[in-house]
Amino acid sequence: MPLAPGGLLQLSPEGLYCPAARAWIDPWRPVPRALITHAHADHARPGCGEYWAIGASAGILRERLGAEIKLLPVDYGELHRIGEARVSFHSAGHVLGSAQIRLEAGGESWLVSGDYKRCADPSCAPFEPVQADVLISEATFGLPIYRWQSGAQVAEEILTWWRSAPERPSVLFCYAFGKAQRVLAELHRLGVADEVLLHGAVDRLMGPYREAGVAMPPTRALAHLERGADLGGRLLIAPPAAQRSRGLGRFAKAQNGFVSGWMAVRGARRRRGFGRGFVMSDHADWAGLLQSVKDSRAQQVYVTHGQSNVLARYLQEVEGISTEPLEGHFEAERFDDETPTN
Repeated sequence: MPLAPGGLLQLSPEGLYCPAARAWIDPWRPVPRALITHAHADHARPGCGEYWAIGASAGILRERLGAEIKLLPVDYGELHRIGEARVSFHSAGHVLGSAQIRLEAGGESWLVSGDYKRCADPSCAPFEPVQADVLISEATFGLPIYRWQSGAQVAEEILTWWRSAPERPSVLFCYAFGKAQRVLAELHRLGVADEVLLHGAVDRLMGPYREAGVAMPPTRALAHLERGADLGGRLLIAPPAAQRSRGLGRFAKAQNGFVSGWMAVRGARRRRGFGRGFVMSDHADWAGLLQSVKDSRAQQVYVTHGQSNVLARYLQEVEGISTEPLEGHFEAERFDDETPTN
């Protein structure tokens, strides 16, 4: 259903709009003022007059939207007066610079979660519970079957798989922004100091993570690897779209794996043609979604993306929390350059 008319946030043709701030949150189309939860392409789109976002995401935003964008960097927890609204950004634990956005005006407060996760991640700031009267929460993995292991456990599995084939290369496919850097950071925590090769799409996004002080193993862009170099035992990290590209011709005999929350579903690995699946997501699992809704103490909850109907019904009927799926135009306009690879 649509949002109730007259509320602090409304749905417009450009997306989620706050009249009090004269601003849109993660707009679908160009607008004068955009409040950005994070730099994934379904949340940060080109053409806006100005972008408000966490400063740590600036490098990624400029890489993706253009160096000349008008970017107003903010810090977590700072309170900003935008128009007639008070606005603050709080860590979402999703990727570097990701945020939940809290807005307050006219005696009510709303929290837009963006994408978030609650499990530990050495590549970004941890999730911060935030309270508000109304919560708009994602539900990408809003089914009870989704329950994540820690990133450290999954990294152990990846390392064992990689080391099991010292005579040939290993190619690990995962999303270029967020997932790739998280895997590298987790491998570093396990003591990995080997140089890791990176597809160009991943390598281009490494600078902001290095500048933020995220500890990772040494890396080298695949394009800078010498011709004829021995690939035995080398690890390459590449985006899923590169799986059948000519650029990976030298890795035709490599073992390959795929890192994604969707690997939790039986048969997902087989359908996508990968030799090994590793279950790691940068979104909250079922338990994380439920806990985040409870922590918000919201009197009204809207859920969107993914399994919104299932999560809404559970919260309403089992937890007694007034919840509705936010469907229709909002859902139709969303695309996710990480689905089905997050």
